[in-house]
Amino acid sequence: MTWLAVVLAAAGAAFFAFAARLQHRAVNDGAADLKVRDLLRRPGWLAGLVLLVVGAAVHAVALGMAPLTVVQPVGVLAIGITALLDNRRRELPAVALTTFGVGAFVFLAAGSATATPVAAEAEVTAGLVVLGLVALPGLVGVLSSRPAVRALGFGAAGGVAYGYVSVLMRSVSQDVQTGSLSFGTGLSAAGIALSLLIGGWFIQHAYASGPPHVAVACLTVVDPLVAVGIGTTLLGEAARTSGPTAVAELACAAVAIAGVALLARKDSKTPMRSENNPMNGRAMRIVIAAETFPPDVNGAARFAHRLAVGLAGRDHDVHVICVDPVGAARTEQVDGITVHRLRSHRTPFHKTFRIGLPWQVSKDVRVLLDRIQPDLVHVQAHFVVGRYTLKHAKAMGIPTVATNHFMPENLFGHAHVPQWLQGLASRWAWKDLTKVFDQADVVTAPTPRAVQLLHDSGFPERAVPVSCGIDIDRYRLRPSVRTNEGPTVLFVGRLDEEKRVDELLRAVALVPRLHADVVGDGSCRAEWELLARHLGIADRVRFRGFVGEEELLDAYQGCDVFCMPGIAELQSLATMEAMAAGKPVVVADAMALPHLCRPGRNGWLFTPGDVKGLAERLHAVVADPAVTARMGAASSELISAHAIDQTLETFEGLYRKAMGVPTLVRPALVA
Repeated sequence: MTWLAVVLAAAGAAFFAFAARLQHRAVNDGAADLKVRDLLRRPGWLAGLVLLVVGAAVHAVALGMAPLTVVQPVGVLAIGITALLDNRRRELPAVALTTFGVGAFVFLAAGSATATPVAAEAEVTAGLVVLGLVALPGLVGVLSSRPAVRALGFGAAGGVAYGYVSVLMRSVSQDVQTGSLSFGTGLSAAGIALSLLIGGWFIQHAYASGPPHVAVACLTVVDPLVAVGIGTTLLGEAARTSGPTAVAELACAAVAIAGVALLARKDSKTPMRSENNPMNGRAMRIVIAAETFPPDVNGAARFAHRLAVGLAGRDHDVHVICVDPVGAARTEQVDGITVHRLRSHRTPFHKTFRIGLPWQVSKDVRVLLDRIQPDLVHVQAHFVVGRYTLKHAKAMGIPTVATNHFMPENLFGHAHVPQWLQGLASRWAWKDLTKVFDQADVVTAPTPRAVQLLHDSGFPERAVPVSCGIDIDRYRLRPSVRTNEGPTVLFVGRLDEEKRVDELLRAVALVPRLHADVVGDGSCRAEWELLARHLGIADRVRFRGFVGEEELLDAYQGCDVFCMPGIAELQSLATMEAMAAGKPVVVADAMALPHLCRPGRNGWLFTPGDVKGLAERLHAVVADPAVTARMGAASSELISAHAIDQTLETFEGLYRKAMGVPTLVRPALVA
């Protein structure tokens, strides 16, 4: 019967190994904060739970057939199975050492252990001992910042709880086999459920902190050691064990523990980063931290998505950390990238503007970086997500790049900052950005003008210009679509104060037959719709709100000229997209917009606030179809310097520079 019990225990170990693999994958596909309700929605985790139940049932049968000190250590076989499933063949020597230690322990125990009944007093005493044994490694797991130590701590605490489960299961199994069910049997069953819940909580956090075979190794060694310790000291199962045999068993236990320590040590030394070393020019594991990301509709979100997808298309393993547009934390696979969405909360400033609470973001970002182990972090802003991602990346020794898309004027409309306070708020904002971004190894901005603004605002003179870049062919090859009878000027962007769409509307009123398409939404939309009616041009102006990607492409092709009247553009992706579609541009002579417009060649500049001048420029472009076509062709030619492939190549060079690899960097910018 003893060896049949060992066979059943081995089968149970196989079930446990497959369950560990499924649940580890499900836990690491989720957000940073483990929640039971989220786990219950994941089919993989539930499948793992079913395998655990089946494995526990098989193990319970084995416990009813042989002494605890024989059956319990067989679970160590799960370590090797899990390592093979996780493709960790390099760790197999450590797995073999652990398995040998426990296997030798089983061989010695099988010849000397004696099955004894489990008394109620022994169960209570064992429960009190287990409480203390759970607390110590559990506290280590909670307090440690090192993934390997956390995995060991949580795994050991789970192993202690599961070791007590084995004692209680043997008690219940004996009661069932002898037909002596009682109130005490019910208490033992309740104790099993409680211990499983506690042990399960620790094991899920061990899965979240390291590879599954480390958690399983810790569990399957601590579990039998606790069970055997209880069996020998409280149940009297070692009554026939001689002194030399006991010493040999202790030596085998020490070998098993050493194997687990070696597994954890190897895991902490082996980077959980990209298999291809980034130092040799091949794939990297990159984290992009973004304050805004699709489905958000704005230039920064579109650039972050374009960068992430482009890098993934060049065989890099790309992870994006951003706040969720609805609120709940989640992880999803989108367009070949992994997007980790953090918990978010609404703000009173704007209906679509959400933020993460600093203490929540800091905690979740740290856990994600520990889990992902990136080769490099690229931060897109200095607000909450970027701030804490940069902070934790530097603390972990991860190379960092930061790109600035920020101007204080872009937030004043959102936050309703009064005019008299904007100067002071602007100075404070630049000072804060400098403090945060100065931690980065490399800092970029989209244009030379944006870099100059950074330096003029107090940032050290080390930032470099890199164009945001666009997929030019996506816009150039789109078939033309006409939606208005007369010539049409297009605006794309947020309808907020700094965009100055009111100046465009007043200019349209001065140009006969000129129509306007306004794509986007924001705090000023209702005000500007009223303005269009007041100017008597409501029949010539369409406020289209947010539109899908295909409709946006049609909007670019359907216009005759593009206008960007905004005064706070660090590059203006919308203007670049219109140029890629082969359209002339009329843009404000402010910030970085002059980098995109060659007056008289692909469009015109106008002085912000000069409505009459803007009207004259628009009329000059659309009055003669030949001029419109010539300027559109020039836009197509000029935008070629902003091809996304050049931007990606430049950022790859800067990434290697941040990691200390000498490389020739050619900034993707246009003069």
